[in-house]
Amino acid sequence: MFDDVYRGKRVFITGHTGFKGSWLCFWLHRLGAEVCGYALGVPTSPSNFEINGLEERITHVTGDLRDRVALVRAMKDFGPDFVFHLAAQAIVRRSYDDPATTFETNAIGTMNVLEAVRQCPSVRAGVLITSDKAYRNQEWSWGYRENDVLGGEDPYSASKGCAELIIYSYIRSFFKDGPRLASTRAGNVIGGGDWASDRIVPDAARAWSRGETLVIRSPEATRPWQHVLEPLSGYLWLGKRLWDEQPALAGEAFNFGPDARVNQTVRELLEAMADQWPGATWKVDRPDEVRKESTLLKLSCDKALHRLGWRAVLDFDETVAMTVRWYRTCYGSDREQVSDMTAAQIEQYHQKAASEGLAWTK
Repeated sequence: MFDDVYRGKRVFITGHTGFKGSWLCFWLHRLGAEVCGYALGVPTSPSNFEINGLEERITHVTGDLRDRVALVRAMKDFGPDFVFHLAAQAIVRRSYDDPATTFETNAIGTMNVLEAVRQCPSVRAGVLITSDKAYRNQEWSWGYRENDVLGGEDPYSASKGCAELIIYSYIRSFFKDGPRLASTRAGNVIGGGDWASDRIVPDAARAWSRGETLVIRSPEATRPWQHVLEPLSGYLWLGKRLWDEQPALAGEAFNFGPDARVNQTVRELLEAMADQWPGATWKVDRPDEVRKESTLLKLSCDKALHRLGWRAVLDFDETVAMTVRWYRTCYGSDREQVSDMTAAQIEQYHQKAASEGLAWTK
């Protein structure tokens, strides 16, 4: 995969203990990369990072993204070829409770990563991951493009818009001659191994594994759900293309999202999950305190298709089936086989993409 570019390379990942970060570590390890992760700690218990035994597979560094001195030291000590920046305060509702930490982590933390790259001459390519919520959401029925207006009303969205502006400035001020960096935006990622609070899929998995009824707020909210492996394949492919000294890609932003037809409500997602989880139940309880949440936010991924030859390959049913299968394995009697399940789903996804002729699969 990815022209075998990651084999033997040193890859530095921020946020490696989180949901997407741990899947990325697992995949890169299987690709033969030497991985170093930097994160504040293991954010949940249980965690995908611990269940898949990643601390024994990679170099694990505990550190705060807001501590620029420690971050620079960790990156320089490791001497990476690639950098993938995923660390963030990623929960919208938490950003209302603690906006200062959200801005410090997502905006200033991103600046610290860029400062570390400036001081680490070994870095040749980097992919900086923000969020689909970096766009100012107008509740349009069409997808946002990479040149649409950034920023949002809630602190989380605004912090991600700030991060994108910082990335844009640094690339054009300090990295014109390398290393080659690009930013990416994706959202509504689901899949096994996510145990973050206040997210619909892990909330459902926790409740249903205990035989409890899931309580939800907004059943008609619509999201373009995508499996975690979809954007990760985009990040890895973009990293490979940047490594290939493609100057036209440096400084660009790319959306990674599902097919336009994948755009279901929370109710439809839960109904599809419940069909594969015996005894699953849920109910609606709308809170008295209403905080603004997007009812519709989708991305246009035409740029990734035309510039990178990347597109999503899983339909909604496949995404749900892989997600439920992973959680039921984890919560069932075969929990010790979760690493095998994780590896098998990467291979399943690779084979599906290869059958459709995607360039990154070779």
